[in-house]
Amino acid sequence: QVLLVESGGGLVQPGGSLRLSCAAPDIIFSNSVMGWYRQAPGKQRELVASVTRVGSTNYADSVKGRFTISRDNAKNTVYLQMNSLTPEDTAVYYCNARFQIDYWGQGTQVTVSS
Repeated sequence: QVLLVESGGGLVQPGGSLRLSCAAPDIIFSNSVMGWYRQAPGKQRELVASVTRVGSTNYADSVKGRFTISRDNAKNTVYLQMNSLTPEDTAVYYCNARFQIDYWGQGTQVTVSS
């Protein structure tokens, strides 16, 4: 059963932008720290950004100043705005909700290439 539904991935040129979205059931979203992780081929899954229920954010050093995480508590949705994308950002991006246990989305591919 897929509880977190992601959208917004795709192919973009270097320097371009994408916005990822992730919707969750209210009971999960309202109690969770929401985050985005990514996994590139041959690499471990890594935290990209997270946001608490009250809006405190945390970013990986590699995306600071380029990515912005936000949550809309009325829509039970978390977003990841990605700007100034580089080929090193190419990965499968996963939405995460942390509430007692970890919930994961199915992943969405982001490819940065000319």
